[in-house]
Amino acid sequence: MKKNYYLMSDGILKRKENTLYFHNKDSKKPIPISKIYSIYSYGSLSFSSQAVHLLAKEGVPIHFFNYYGFYDGSFYPRETLLSGDLLIKQAENYLDHEKRIVIAGKFVEGVAHNMQKVLSYYKIENGIGEILNDLDSCREITEFMNVEGRIRAHYYEKMDLILPDCYKMEGRSRRPPENMINALMSFGNSLIYSTVLSEIYNTQLNPTISYLHEPSERRYSLALDLSEIFKPILVDRLIFYLINKKMLQEKDFEHDLNYCLLNDQGRKKFIKEYDERLKKTIKHRKLNRKVSYRRLIRLEAYKLIKHLIGSEEYKPFVMWW
Repeated sequence: MKKNYYLMSDGILKRKENTLYFHNKDSKKPIPISKIYSIYSYGSLSFSSQAVHLLAKEGVPIHFFNYYGFYDGSFYPRETLLSGDLLIKQAENYLDHEKRIVIAGKFVEGVAHNMQKVLSYYKIENGIGEILNDLDSCREITEFMNVEGRIRAHYYEKMDLILPDCYKMEGRSRRPPENMINALMSFGNSLIYSTVLSEIYNTQLNPTISYLHEPSERRYSLALDLSEIFKPILVDRLIFYLINKKMLQEKDFEHDLNYCLLNDQGRKKFIKEYDERLKKTIKHRKLNRKVSYRRLIRLEAYKLIKHLIGSEEYKPFVMWW
């Protein structure tokens, strides 16, 4: 079975036949190409052209993160699952304002309902539904983004009712995160974005054409759209789990006057549990079989494809557990 590889130290990626080797100052680790799903690099990574050729041939992306754990960019192999028809449909649904706002609204609904599920699990009363009602009057993308932003701000306020005192958010801060909970959210959100991007790569969707977020240069904005739906499920619930089980302590963070970040030890703990969560399976209601959390993301992309080609209306994934 293929899996994600997380490279946490500086090193060099080299190729010998159909095996990659990760060399760092302490060891030489073989990584058979047939076992790699995606690579996540958190150190300074150099690689030979032969290694790149093999990764491209096998369709393996590399996601790069900077010193602070923020997403920097990806090596995105040449797309092999090409569909001119779907690309045209994707563009049509973006260019047609009425079609675009339908999809944008569905994304906001998915975000809101999954946030409600998280809060309900902890028996926290919330007013997210009241804010969500404002979607009915939205006619511009900026208005949809405004509703989503208000829902998110309200959600963050309620999160503080779940968290212990030392982890209170007291407002979202990003670059840089100002406290431990913001550091965890920023790190987790970078992970889910790159995970979603890997899943989009394995479909015929173009990752640069999006509907809620504006397409722009230097980012895969469709990954931003889809990752919003899964942040509450894969990032926020994981954060609560790590904190409540006391699997993270203050020693897992690096503090400075103006920022707070996970240190190497903290990142390894978070990534270990995140990767385990991606592998975790649930019984899918519609398919009537077990699927992994990672597979749920791919299925969401397939549902969007069906909507774009007009075969089935898109309904965002909402957890039921």
